[in-house]
Amino acid sequence: MGAVQRTPQRGATRPPAARTIIVTAVLALVAVYFLVPVYWVVVAASKSTEDLFTTNGFWFAGFQLFENVGQVFAFDDGIFVRWFFNSLLYAGGGALVATYLAAAGGYALAVYDFKGRDLVFGLILGGVLVPGTATALPLFLMFSNLGLTDSYLGVLLPSFVSPFGFFLCRIFAGAVVPASLVESARLDGAGELRIFHTFGLRMMVPALVTVFLFQFVGIWNNYLLPLIMLADEQLYPITVGLVNWRAQTDRLPEFYELTTAGVLVSVVPLVVLMVVLQRFWRGGLTEGSVKG
Repeated sequence: MGAVQRTPQRGATRPPAARTIIVTAVLALVAVYFLVPVYWVVVAASKSTEDLFTTNGFWFAGFQLFENVGQVFAFDDGIFVRWFFNSLLYAGGGALVATYLAAAGGYALAVYDFKGRDLVFGLILGGVLVPGTATALPLFLMFSNLGLTDSYLGVLLPSFVSPFGFFLCRIFAGAVVPASLVESARLDGAGELRIFHTFGLRMMVPALVTVFLFQFVGIWNNYLLPLIMLADEQLYPITVGLVNWRAQTDRLPEFYELTTAGVLVSVVPLVVLMVVLQRFWRGGLTEGSVKG
């Protein structure tokens, strides 16, 4: 008897191999695009100033990474350590407060029905479209009149507000916080703040992690606002401090070693934060799939 041939079912078609290969190639190119600069920083941070300009920029030569990093932390009585903790204060404190305020505002816009809610949400959407560089100078003029320039508050206060965070929390809270749960909690005698802190924040964890990470990275990499607000070197974040070191490389070539190694150290907290927080995204996606 001849072999029986089975016709494939219409709903069980598999994606063409060519499409899979193209998608994989595009993703690989994107990964290379983002990883190559990081690899170059690692290579450059391990070289002396002479090797940096006389050897292949994408290959190790005269490995002295630990010596360069040691110089970064020891230079000028450890000024880099002060910049590092300043950046942690600006980024960590600003992102934490901004995330909480965004969660509270987004929750309120999603749960409560009040007059002018759509207008408030529209203003928040408008704030998302305004770049930070456009507000830096007005903030400086306003803070200068208030006497807040050249202080920690001059950098912290503007970072407490995240229009993107408000927008994201509003959308996410509207999707995951059921009105029936809020009503049930009210019938049980729970106050509005207790409902928000007990149920709202827990349900919004994936969105809060996203807002925190975006705000942390944005503040950590911010250069223009601290440059305008701060004159005291002791208050500088890493970004302004490293640019100052880079500006001295023309007359003092050894600052190349400090700058490249300092850039590498400044990337470490962002990598650690991404690795630590990614599990909350996975948990949020799994929870959503189970609920669906």
